[in-house]
Amino acid sequence: MLDELQSRNHCADTTRGYIHAVKESAEYFGKSPELMGVEEVRDFQRYMIRDKKLALGTVALRLGALRFLYKTLRRRDIDIDDLPLVRAPRKLPVVLSQEQVVRLIEAAPNLHYRTLLIE
Repeated sequence: MLDELQSRNHCADTTRGYIHAVKESAEYFGKSPELMGVEEVRDFQRYMIRDKKLALGTVALRLGALRFLYKTLRRRDIDIDDLPLVRAPRKLPVVLSQEQVVRLIEAAPNLHYRTLLIE
């Protein structure tokens, strides 16, 4: 995996993160990630989200590392597309009420700043 990461010219941080993720999955299951299947990867994902409460970006990086490993190993028994992906929940933007907009404009110290706020 390390040779493949280096031959694809991945940066040192990506390489370090991927190696750490594969190592952590091996420690969690007590066996080589090469021997894991899709269900174990799903269990590892749940462990990272529920138990370790990792940020979704961190979980996505670690699952990406396992996807890269299985693609590199050309595992025929694991369909790369079956490996779970992490989706971040969509958040609605914060919208100011009319009263808040009026207070914001009125808080400007002079006409020049009020004009800038309105444009």
